[in-house]
Amino acid sequence: MNKTAAALLLATVGASAFAPVSKFPHRVTHIRSTAEVEVEEPMVAIEEPVAAPPAPVGFCNGWVGNEGPEPMPGFAGTSIDFDPAGFTKRSPEWLPWYREAELKHGRAAMLAALGFVAPEFFRIPGEQFSFESIPNVIEAHDQLPDSMSQIFLWISLLEACTIPAMAGLSNPRFDRAPGDYSFDPLGIYPTDPEKQREMQLAELKNGRLAMIAVGGMVAGAAVTGGHFPYLG
Repeated sequence: MNKTAAALLLATVGASAFAPVSKFPHRVTHIRSTAEVEVEEPMVAIEEPVAAPPAPVGFCNGWVGNEGPEPMPGFAGTSIDFDPAGFTKRSPEWLPWYREAELKHGRAAMLAALGFVAPEFFRIPGEQFSFESIPNVIEAHDQLPDSMSQIFLWISLLEACTIPAMAGLSNPRFDRAPGDYSFDPLGIYPTDPEKQREMQLAELKNGRLAMIAVGGMVAGAAVTGGHFPYLG
């Protein structure tokens, strides 16, 4: 009897070991819940493409400076859309750089014109800057080499600081207009778009005039050896 009972008990245990899984609902629930868990993948930020700025309309991207109508004998009659060399058509991608360079040279020329005339009437303190040491302003370049070196150094530093702004001219992420450095400590730049264009045009024309004027002033001072207005 003992052997028979032991055999029956062993058979029962062996059968239960290979029984269908449905007989163990708690195990099934655990297996299914583990399999059905969704693993969330880390979200990756997709950078959206930057929309290109709208295509410019009009001559020279629609910027100021082509209004005229000053007479231009031998060309189109007036200075409207004046571009005899065809830079706006041959290299339109360089137009922002051209306008940036024009504004920079115009601003420097306006300061130079003022700096060339002002020492004719007053000088800063220092024997080396006096009227006796330098009677003619144009002689200051050769007689004050240390001062000229400092001027060159500071101008170069300021120019280097504008390199990032220049690089942004061709970047569609930035909408900086050529020559715009957001520098207006006195708050004189108007908010009205029409008034803004008027001021931009005034600056551009005065800068163009100053570039020509400085060349004439330096040439007149060198040729005549005289004082302002350098006519003889």
